[in-house]
Amino acid sequence: MGLAEKLGMAGQPVSIDWDLTPSDTFAMFESWGGKNQERIRSNAELHYYFYIDNGKSPARLCLMERGVKHAKILAIIDCPQEMLVKCVARQGKAAGLDQSYAIDEVIKQWLLEMIIESDDSSRIVLVDNSVEQEAMGTGLPQQGDKLPSFKQVSLRAASTVLTEQEAAELAARHGFYDSRHNPGGVFPNILVDNGDGLTVTDHLTGLMWQRGGCDLTTIRNVQQYVEQLNQQRFAGFADWRLPTMEEAFSLLEPQVNAKGAHLHPCFSREQPFIFLADQRKPGGYWFMDFKQATAFWASGSIPGGFGRVCRSV
Repeated sequence: MGLAEKLGMAGQPVSIDWDLTPSDTFAMFESWGGKNQERIRSNAELHYYFYIDNGKSPARLCLMERGVKHAKILAIIDCPQEMLVKCVARQGKAAGLDQSYAIDEVIKQWLLEMIIESDDSSRIVLVDNSVEQEAMGTGLPQQGDKLPSFKQVSLRAASTVLTEQEAAELAARHGFYDSRHNPGGVFPNILVDNGDGLTVTDHLTGLMWQRGGCDLTTIRNVQQYVEQLNQQRFAGFADWRLPTMEEAFSLLEPQVNAKGAHLHPCFSREQPFIFLADQRKPGGYWFMDFKQATAFWASGSIPGGFGRVCRSV
């Protein structure tokens, strides 16, 4: 029984990318882009690679499946511990992003001989990756509930063109949390559940937000998505739009929720980063990354980003 059969993926392409490292995948999949702004090209594109998890003792050799919305350890490989220890030691502590280390040529050759080209699957320990249904309860006040006293904040609603310097300074100007440029920022939203299962309203900013959104797509398609929502009068309204950078920043929270995002858990985890209404000068589109809690820019195509809309109440 080979690797694919052991994984229950017989007949599917499980091509190991031997040159992929944990730091490469972080750049490719966590929004900013890898070498030459390299990013995944579709929501269905999957990458498979081996790496060493040195977070706990003993170290583990893991097989990872990486996509735009998930990172799954498919299996733990029973590899001689001394090989893993030597590989980590040669790279040094600083080389391990979150204690994740690239494999070396010695381990690669061992894997080829003992795992990839062998019918013996006894060294492959499968990992249970069953996913629980996403909890979408809000725990928020309902319409009509008494709210704390507040002074409403007015944020820019019209799209604009921002340089990288302007984007870097934006969060501090408003006191928003930005993991890169304003880690001390806090913006206390006053979110209310609208009771439709679709939206919440932030009374502090006067913005109604879509709790879900659209899947990974291009800028052209996300613009069409917004048009369709308005034609269908999503949640009873026809003035939905993509948020500006200020508006999207207002949702960020310093703490990561159980869904892995810097957001209130009423929002779906299925939109890890979203298109913004703003474009970048001299070129490109701005996005808000809810997993990394910061804004970034990239092309609006291949594959682009996710969509979540808002409207002014």
